[in-house]
Amino acid sequence: MVASDRQRVDKWLFFARVVKSRSLAAKLAQAGKVRVNGNRIEQAAYQLKIGDVLTITLERRILVYRLLDPGTRRGPAEEARQLYEDLTPPEPRREAAPADVAVRDRGAGRPTKKDRRQLQRIFGEDS
Repeated sequence: MVASDRQRVDKWLFFARVVKSRSLAAKLAQAGKVRVNGNRIEQAAYQLKIGDVLTITLERRILVYRLLDPGTRRGPAEEARQLYEDLTPPEPRREAAPADVAVRDRGAGRPTKKDRRQLQRIFGEDS
């Protein structure tokens, strides 16, 4: 394999627009929040190769990417999407609120006395 077929994990995360800066990518890798082919890495200098599967744990989500191209620069988003195949499973759908919950229009202000009494009846807090 030619050396150009490999890429440092921090550079690749930056080029693929997973994080905003290369220093943040290095911190992410050193914190152990990146797995390559299921193995946790702790070095920003870890060499990725084409076909590797990365599991990236971010603050509110987990991303699963298959590396298709090491990349040469941080380009526009369309170019960044060509570097990987997204294998992230879809998020489960959230269930709707139960029907017995009182719904207020957004920005309607504070509840009135009538609204408060209705809420107390719903939650069984009649006094």
